[in-house]
Amino acid sequence: MSSSSMSATWREIFIGMRPRHFAKNILVFAPVVFAQHIGHLAHVSKSVAAFALFCGLSGAGYLLNDVVDREGDRLHQVKADRPVAADRLSIRAALTASAALYAASLFLAFLLNRHFGWAALAYVAISVGYSLGLKNIVIVDLFTVAAGYVLRVVAGAAVISVEISSWLLICAMLLSLFIALSKRSLEIRVLQDDAVGHRKTLAEYNPHLLDQMTAVITSALLVAYTLYTRSPETIWKFGTGDLAYTVPFVLYGIFRYLYLVHVKEGYHTLEQVLVTDKPMIINLFLYAVVVAWALYRH
Repeated sequence: MSSSSMSATWREIFIGMRPRHFAKNILVFAPVVFAQHIGHLAHVSKSVAAFALFCGLSGAGYLLNDVVDREGDRLHQVKADRPVAADRLSIRAALTASAALYAASLFLAFLLNRHFGWAALAYVAISVGYSLGLKNIVIVDLFTVAAGYVLRVVAGAAVISVEISSWLLICAMLLSLFIALSKRSLEIRVLQDDAVGHRKTLAEYNPHLLDQMTAVITSALLVAYTLYTRSPETIWKFGTGDLAYTVPFVLYGIFRYLYLVHVKEGYHTLEQVLVTDKPMIINLFLYAVVVAWALYRH
């Protein structure tokens, strides 16, 4: 294989890892922020390492999933351009890269922290299980996607050896289900008659059902997050109830994402929104500023 061919293969492998989706791994930083350890260099360094390893793990999962989903992806207006679906990356190269990323990332995860390693291994089990069949079971597919997000938060707590708040876990689970439901709704809207060919479970969903489920999850998420900010446990831990001032930013973020998914034209996945939508970026920045003000000004 020539050097130019190898270079092209490596480039397609990196594209297949979906670097835009690395934004989702920011969840591993939630525990270090809400544990008020952002000023501890050792803990921040471990969280950065955890973020990098989850980029490797999630990238490996995307490569595997692209191999399994290559036929369905060819029916999708955006996913058809993915390296495997577009035949720019061979199945063998994708699977080899996926296995290597899984192995190396897991090895380093256990080296970093044993408990973090087990959380990473659980994430791999969920990721592989999703690609190989769980995504074809209605409703279970949603919870499997959500579990992947929640495990990022769990891993972030494990890597710095802090106890994770039950409130934070509940909010992470509800937010994850909200994201999964929005993704299914987006796929049905964009793919229309080709939806079932792209993803089998889309035959079991319809816009009305997804809207009802989204309404339930959205309400539960807002109530849970508001209760978290005002709970005696949270106020005692942080010495302030000012975290409640972040609620409007959470509300705006949810409404903005629903607006982009259901009203605006185009394909608005979460990772695209996080890096391209200016109102959402500004909202996230302001949320971070208020969190920092509430938790770190004392």
